[in-house]
Amino acid sequence: MVSFIGFIYIVRMQTNRAIFWKSLIFFLFSFTSIHAQTNLDSLYTVWQDTSRKDSVRIKAMDNLIWDGYLFSQQDSALFYVDELLDFTRKKKDYWGIAVALHIKGIAFYLKDDYEKALEASLESIEYRKKTDDKRGLASTLGNIGLIYDTQGDYTSALDIQKESLKIRKEINDKEGIGIAYASIGNLYFLQAEYDEAIDFYNRSTKIAEELGDKKGVATNLGNLGLIYEVQGNYMAALKAQEESLSIREEINFQRGVGIALNSIGMIYDSQGNYDRALDYYMRSLEVKEELNDKRGMAGILNNVGIIYDDLGEYDKAIQYYRKSLLMKEDIGDKLGIANTFTNVAAVYKALKVYDSAIYYNQRSLKLKQELGDKLGLGSVYHNMGSLYQELGEYRKAMGYYQKSIDLTREIGDRRNEVSTLIAIGMASFEQKDYNKSVINCLDALAQAEELGAIPEQELSSDCLYKSYKALGNSERALVYHEQVLMLNDSLKLQETSKKLQQMEFAKQVLADSLQQVEKDLQVEMAHQTEVRKKDRNRNLALGAGIFFLVLSGGFYSRWRYVRKSKKIIEKEKDRSENLLLNILPSEIAEELKAKGSVDARDFDQVSVLFTDFKGFTNRSEKLSARELVKEINQCFEAFDHICGNYNIEKIKTIGDAYMAGGGLPVPSEDAVKNTVLAALEMQAFMENRAAEKKATNEIPFEMRVGIHTGPVVAGIVGVKKFQYDIWGDTVNTASRMESSGEVGKINISQDTYAIIKDDPQFSFTARGKIKAKGKGEVEMYFVALKKAA
Repeated sequence: MVSFIGFIYIVRMQTNRAIFWKSLIFFLFSFTSIHAQTNLDSLYTVWQDTSRKDSVRIKAMDNLIWDGYLFSQQDSALFYVDELLDFTRKKKDYWGIAVALHIKGIAFYLKDDYEKALEASLESIEYRKKTDDKRGLASTLGNIGLIYDTQGDYTSALDIQKESLKIRKEINDKEGIGIAYASIGNLYFLQAEYDEAIDFYNRSTKIAEELGDKKGVATNLGNLGLIYEVQGNYMAALKAQEESLSIREEINFQRGVGIALNSIGMIYDSQGNYDRALDYYMRSLEVKEELNDKRGMAGILNNVGIIYDDLGEYDKAIQYYRKSLLMKEDIGDKLGIANTFTNVAAVYKALKVYDSAIYYNQRSLKLKQELGDKLGLGSVYHNMGSLYQELGEYRKAMGYYQKSIDLTREIGDRRNEVSTLIAIGMASFEQKDYNKSVINCLDALAQAEELGAIPEQELSSDCLYKSYKALGNSERALVYHEQVLMLNDSLKLQETSKKLQQMEFAKQVLADSLQQVEKDLQVEMAHQTEVRKKDRNRNLALGAGIFFLVLSGGFYSRWRYVRKSKKIIEKEKDRSENLLLNILPSEIAEELKAKGSVDARDFDQVSVLFTDFKGFTNRSEKLSARELVKEINQCFEAFDHICGNYNIEKIKTIGDAYMAGGGLPVPSEDAVKNTVLAALEMQAFMENRAAEKKATNEIPFEMRVGIHTGPVVAGIVGVKKFQYDIWGDTVNTASRMESSGEVGKINISQDTYAIIKDDPQFSFTARGKIKAKGKGEVEMYFVALKKAA
């Protein structure tokens, strides 16, 4: 219990904060340039048309980036931004340079690269000033405020937003003033100054109403809903979010619809109504899939994972966390990846799979260090300490706890500091260092009382009771024992109050739903009555004539229909069975049919095989598309057959690369050997094919193969067009074995070599330590079949 308090608090706070910001980002940035959804090809055609004015071409490229890529594909957006920058710099068009740098800053912000975002935005400011573009200057200042805000530098952020507001007021930019009010409201919200936040949101709403800006009104309603939720006024929060959703649906603002649905899901989530929460999360997910909003999709999948985590359904939690990770890795969302790693680690800790918990926490730690995320680092250090404490490795635990304390004190994160002090106190107690336990738990209790944090007060008091009792100080032990009982009663009272509040919330939601159903029913009944009056006479006459005709032929037709349908269903069932087995391993397919889902599994020893054609790009340029596809298909068909012969599972193909794994989904003692034999047979096939090609003066492909053996996680990816896939560092290392190999040879790692080195079928050539990208120097070997004497 002690070790999870800080973790839960921090992760929930970070998750909600991230959702809050990503909900606002599109609203705030969208006003800096208003664009109609235009055909992207047409925009690019205008950009390439040198006969057009420079200003027209710049505007076309600006619209292309905003409408097509900025909020969904930041890497593509940056590619076009650089093209725009090159053009405007050559033309010495300061206004165009400022616009391009402004967009570049936003793109890097959305990629969580705040250093580059700030650099681009500050350079944009310089060019804004050169052109006396005050509206643009105010917009870019607002973006800089967001960057500081997201990093927790509220003082700098507030100063910059006020400077932006001042400029907007000078030029009477009402739209911009509304944006600035909302931005300042956000700052007060994040600092828990809710009255000030509500005041500025209301000011922003008033301007939006004056301008007829329904999107702005809806966004401010959503922000107010978030405040009401934090304050515990869930009915007010729900009302605000539903009103926001209604407006967004009315104006067909789909991105906003997705945000509102997600926010409503969070309200039901916080009330423990997980079924309703999941319903709204899934509706939001559908919207974001239509928009190809991978960042939004990843956030919702993470939220769903948290629900299943709370419910103790850890297999489902891991499944959704992994889906979220795939999305975040695809878009390069490092902070999101780090937070999801932390969530995955927590699940493995709950399952007592400590190696995996440590592994994912370490991956999170590395990313947070790279990003300079001190708040998150303090949390992960705490979690690492907790893991080692459970394992009884107290020296390591104390080292991580101290790192957490140092960071939390540096940034003023008192609640997590209290949690870590309690953890240190309990770890000291377990080591029988009772005096140290007393010192830390007294400090924790004093701070917990200042914060009004009852759970932490109870844990601190319990720690002190146990420590004083162990020291033989019965009088002090009794004092804290009584305090534990009193605080426990307070917690029970709080829990009861919370349950009553949840019941009242559910009752009100039900009443509102019934009221709406009754209204809908009354309208429908009135409509049906009117329809029946008009149709009754006509239907009676027509129905009497048709009735006997239908009756006479109905039984025969029904019999023929059932018989025919049964045959069709049987045929389609067989077809579906074969198709499923062609996509998934038989064991996985059976589990999918039985349960409707497949649990991710950990495998301790899988041999991952990668193949890749050398010089593929150069050779492909000399072949037609038809010839290229035909050649690759023939090679991969042969590989499929070879894998089948050696009971190796084909995972996937990626362009000209082929990936397979030995030892899954059913582990086998011969998996490593069979994987190597399969690889040797693949190379033999390629050599024979190369000889045939050369004989007819055709261009042959040459191939490298790499194998590494180690632990992986395997499961199904996606809900549409799903596939069986594997993850883990083993996969990355296998890929490095392939890229570090040589044409016509099988390059294996030290781990694979160690398993098969004594097999009389193979001969080995030690390569020594070879530098591999991202791995440093790695021991590698070439393997071949031993020649007959």
